[in-house]
Amino acid sequence: MDELTALRAEIDEFMGYHPQSPLSDEQRAEFAGLPYYLPNADLVFEVDVDLFSADEPLIEMQTNTGDTRLHRRWGRFAFTVDGQAAELVIYSDPQGRELFMPFKDATNGIETYGAGRYMDNHRPGMRQIAGTRFEIDLNFAYNPYCAYSPYYSCPLPPRENWLKVPIRAGEKRFEVGG
Repeated sequence: MDELTALRAEIDEFMGYHPQSPLSDEQRAEFAGLPYYLPNADLVFEVDVDLFSADEPLIEMQTNTGDTRLHRRWGRFAFTVDGQAAELVIYSDPQGRELFMPFKDATNGIETYGAGRYMDNHRPGMRQIAGTRFEIDLNFAYNPYCAYSPYYSCPLPPRENWLKVPIRAGEKRFEVGG
């Protein structure tokens, strides 16, 4: 079983059965697994990340509940999807250790969760190869917990991470009871 398939099975197990799942008891009773796009090798990139200055001021990232969370703009990379140029910013915690990449794309609200999806350095998909060289595998993009429950506060992707291109990879929109 490859890494993506294994991770998806592990997440489905957690979502369906673990007491810390964001799904309600009613949702778990009908849960048959999260919906995903089929893996797409065209959405795996080896990129050079241009780092931002370490003294750049922290930014306040809005959440779906109206709060803010402090993040640092860590680095930016460019890539091409279906012949269209795109660019994303990777953020970090204020100390610069935890990497986080929230983004929106042309599928949001239709095929994927309306508020966007995430990637971070705690899951496969954003792997540092050497120095500022990374492998970014958008097949690992996932929904924040607020996609499943109103009881979570989730950072919203800043406008600079709103892509005009569709990213048909990773987790799709979760339908209640689905």
